[in-house]
Amino acid sequence: MNVLIVDDEPLARSRLRRLLAELPETAQAIVDEAADAAEAWVLLRAQRFDVMLLDIQMPGQTGMELARRLTGDPGLHHPAIVFVTAHEQHALDAFGVSAVDYLTKPVRRERLAQAMGKAVLWLRAQGAEQQAPAAVETVYLTVQHHGALKRVPLADILYCRAEAKYTTLRTAEQQYLVDLSLTDLEQRYAEHLVRIHRSALVAAPAIRSLERPMTPPEGIAPEPEAGSTETDNATWTLHLHGVPDTLPVSRRRVAAVQALLTASRPAAARQPPK
Repeated sequence: MNVLIVDDEPLARSRLRRLLAELPETAQAIVDEAADAAEAWVLLRAQRFDVMLLDIQMPGQTGMELARRLTGDPGLHHPAIVFVTAHEQHALDAFGVSAVDYLTKPVRRERLAQAMGKAVLWLRAQGAEQQAPAAVETVYLTVQHHGALKRVPLADILYCRAEAKYTTLRTAEQQYLVDLSLTDLEQRYAEHLVRIHRSALVAAPAIRSLERPMTPPEGIAPEPEAGSTETDNATWTLHLHGVPDTLPVSRRRVAAVQALLTASRPAAARQPPK
């Protein structure tokens, strides 16, 4: 993995380099540094980076301006962008330029690990890792339906939702009850199902849009999170392709869903208007 750190503070660049070396996933990464946007642009044009850790407030061109310039140039490879900044107010703008995550300084090791994990998912979705495709075997789940056993292709499942003692599996045409827990399903089919709430998993291709309602959907209590208030826990709502159903998204999982939405949009749609 090739990583570019862009920050005007030498100590900040040094800390990120050290944290990357401490993470098992990035211990062998090749890391380059740039002290400003102009230097970063030269490096981005000269070589291919998988991930860019990008500060926002820098002398000259800001990190946000660099990201917009990069995403607006179809001739350049677009790395996964992770903003690293002391300023929280730019978080929404960050996802508007296809950032996969947004870290605030001082960066904690566990948060950097999460961000790099999201970057890897984004790269895979973009086809940045050109691996020879292996033969894909259809995976089925066996369910009880009208008194008989039925095999449901995993690829047909849009989401899974906990309902009392059972779990509902939803396809575009039907829903099924199984006695598997969400944890079981998440562990077995992690490449297809993504946790978005304590009560729900979703298939990434089924995600259509995300919105934050004034109140949580009926019957869904906000998911409690350590160190946050009831107001902080406002539940977001996920809309799906193919069905009118909506799902709750807990606040701490919103960034991951935003990254999946960004990765699923066509490249042309991600380019800013001229």
